This record gives sequence, C-alpha cells and structure tokens, in this order.
Amino acid sequence: MKSLSSITTFAFALIAFAQITAPNAFAQNSLTQAQASHFAKLALKCVQKEYPNKPDHTINDGDDVRNPRAMHPAFYGCFDWHSTVHGHWMLVHLLKMFPSLPETHDIRSALNSNLSEKNIAGEVAYLKQANRASFERTYGWAWLLKLAEELHGWNDEDGKRWSRNLQPLADAFVEKYLAFLPKQNYPIRTGVHPNTAFGLAFALDYARAVGDPKLTVLIVERSHAYFRRDVNYPGAWEPGGEDFFSPALMEADLMRRVMPKAEFAAWFHRFLPGLSRNQPKQILQPAVVTDRTDPKLVHLDGLNLTRAWCMRSIAAGLPVNDPARKILAHSAVAHANAALPFIASGNYEGEHWLASFAVFMLSTPTP
Repeated sequence: MKSLSSITTFAFALIAFAQITAPNAFAQNSLTQAQASHFAKLALKCVQKEYPNKPDHTINDGDDVRNPRAMHPAFYGCFDWHSTVHGHWMLVHLLKMFPSLPETHDIRSALNSNLSEKNIAGEVAYLKQANRASFERTYGWAWLLKLAEELHGWNDEDGKRWSRNLQPLADAFVEKYLAFLPKQNYPIRTGVHPNTAFGLAFALDYARAVGDPKLTVLIVERSHAYFRRDVNYPGAWEPGGEDFFSPALMEADLMRRVMPKAEFAAWFHRFLPGLSRNQPKQILQPAVVTDRTDPKLVHLDGLNLTRAWCMRSIAAGLPVNDPARKILAHSAVAHANAALPFIASGNYEGEHWLASFAVFMLSTPTP
C-alpha cells in the first residue's frame, strides 16, 4: 500500500477493505510509519501534561485533596486517568510496530519516566485506599490490561522492564475483576465508560494473552450469562448523544470472542436480525459531530472509530458467504472516513484520546 502523507487522506487506506471479503482481508494493517509518527506526537503532547485534568477521585478527608500527579504518579496526564493509560498503550504499540519512528527517543523517555517501579507502586497504593472500589470501573481497568497485554512478551529490554514494573498494577485490576464480576448480576449497556461488554472484551484479550485461566473462565461465563439470550436488539435507538461505544456492536464484538464461529453467526442474526438487509440504518450510518470543542459531543468521533473496529472484527467472525460481512465492511469504511480526518482537530477535547482509538482500529489485527 502506498504511504499517505496527510491525515485527511488517511481513511482512503481502508477502501480496499470494503472491496475484499476474503477472511484474511480483515486483519490487514493499513497504518504507515508517517501516520504512526503523527499519532505519536499527539500522545507525547499529553501523557506528561497534568492540566487541565478531570479526576475520578473520592475525597476521603482534608489530606486527600491532592493534585493529579500526586494521586497518580504514572497516569496523571491527558485530561483523565484512562486517557493517559490508553495513550501509553498507543505509544508502546507504535514503538513495537515502527521501531525507527522519529519519536522513538521521546517515546522511550516518556515511558521510562512514567512507568517506573516507584510510580506504579504509587498507583497500586492509590487503589488500596478507602473508597476506590469503583475507580475507573471497568473502562480504565480494561485499558490498563490492554497496556499490560501490549507489553507482555515483547523482546525489548525497556519493554521487559516496563512490563515488570506494570505487573503489580495489572494484578490489582485482575483482582478487582475477579471480585466484582460475580457480584454484577446485570450488564451495563451504556455507550460510554462503564459499558460491560467493552470491559470484558479487553480483559479477556489480556487473560488469554498471559494465560490466566481463572480470569478467562470467569469472563466467558459472565459474557454468556449477560448476553447469550439477547435477541432483536433495538439498534434503532442508537446512538446516544454522547456515545463513544455502540452498545449493540460492542456486545457482538465480545460474543464473537467467546463463541465458536458457527454459533456466533446464529447468535448475531438473532441479535440484529435486520442487519443483512441494511437495517437498522442508525447503526450503519456514521454519527454526525456538530461541535468538536464540546467534550461530550466529540465522543461521537470516538463512536465512529469504535463502530468501525467492531464492524471489522464482527465481519471477520462471520462465514465468508454471510451477507452481513459486506454490509459491515462498507459501513466500517464510512465510519472511518467520518472520523479519521478529525483526530488532530486542534481541540484538546478530542486530541487527548481519539488517536488511541484510531490506532486500535487501523493497526490491531482482528483476533
């Protein structure tokens, strides 16, 4: 694929994806080094930028009124904790994909500074304080495990050290999953952070990558308990006005992870029975963003990116002759086209987080 020099033409790299329906087409990597460099710059601008900041913090007493870096010595930047975490994931991911990035030195320097053993110990200590049970549940939990998964097994001396340093925090969040999921009787079907399907999907990826049978079994069991019986999902109700997830597609993207392929296809067509007939239009048409300076309305750029990654993955999980494959593939391209030109909008409301979503959609192979 010819390299593209402008982020505004970025989305055209996906056109071939819509035209090819062979199973391996959905795992193609369309991210170039020039584009990776552009995205890396966005993360480097914020992973050590403490303010503005929106903490998820319960104040226990007068001594607990602290600045973000004091609370979170590793993940204090990018406006909020979870955005900092997935900014770190993106930097590691890009460094692994493109070791000769011009930003390599700056990336390694930032990761060395933030992912030190002392800083991660500070993050673990924060989790052990009173009134932290629901801190970042489960969105931040999931992204932290995605970062740990990205570092796991990387044959790089820095990467090995960062992985060792991060492991106690990953272990702490695994324990949170193991303690919380058996008590969660009902899934959260929102289009924003607490979405249960997303939290399970990334945690399952981590559990399988590191070989954690206890977490794997629990997530598979909970996924079936929450979602296996779902039929005729009301997709026409989407999107919500501040969604960055499609509850329908995120759920389907989880279920393709936990079901055999034939079983998943049958479940999917019960779940969204009209999709093979291009219905519901509300899911298949990209969301429109009216104001990228509004921190909630710009969520819809994220929605278009997560819909695209879910559609690609779901399509790959369906039989080659399934009519929904082509529909999902074309819609994925439309959603990518709608969002990718605006990742670097000049507005911090979107720039502190959207690049990670774009990189995940464009460069992570379909499971």
